[in-house]
Amino acid sequence: MKLDRVAPDVLRLCLLPFDVVNAYVLGDVLVDSGGRLGAPRLLSAVAGIPIAGHVVSHAHFDHQGSSHAVCERLGVPLMCGEGDRTALETGDLMSVLPQQGTWIARLTRQFGGPAHPVSRTLHEGDEIGGFTVIEAPGHTPGHLALWRGHDRVLFLGDVLFHRNPVTLRHVLTEPFRFATFDPAENRRTARRLAALEPSIVCFGHGEPLRDPARFAAYVSTLEDNEPVTA
Repeated sequence: MKLDRVAPDVLRLCLLPFDVVNAYVLGDVLVDSGGRLGAPRLLSAVAGIPIAGHVVSHAHFDHQGSSHAVCERLGVPLMCGEGDRTALETGDLMSVLPQQGTWIARLTRQFGGPAHPVSRTLHEGDEIGGFTVIEAPGHTPGHLALWRGHDRVLFLGDVLFHRNPVTLRHVLTEPFRFATFDPAENRRTARRLAALEPSIVCFGHGEPLRDPARFAAYVSTLEDNEPVTA
């Protein structure tokens, strides 16, 4: 597993080759956990790193799959957004998907991680791991982003991809429509995050982007009524 120091107190854990799935350590908080089958490798990677809490950006199987194992092994609290809390606590991840009959739904049933109690629901303006919580709904109802203002580092989860996890194309793109609860709301979230003018953008899928102008230019092309192409 590749570990990449993105910025001070920001460590990226590349859970799959080609930057397809990432987790992060922000300060002393592990953000996301990848798929269920990767728990042993993830726990080995963070061994020796002080972890005081675990945040799930959203309740999709490739972000919460190993969360139960992480919280049990490390004895840390699980945190998430309000809109995804029930999915994480019940293990019913289908509740945050827009459609039930897609291949992503089938993968969710097969690879979704076990339920785990949520110790804290995070809200707009909360501080965690040296970052400020931004409620970033759209991809899921309770999707979260995290922002550090002094050096303008943004973690945006799956609001946008920087690597298509299916085709492996290295490109800025929207998340899959069939996995996005409300695409129009997700686009509004993307525009709100772009207005922060981040210097480094960290993605759930793909390597960090250090080109603010490119990020802003892409987001400026998004319109609520345009079809999602990813």
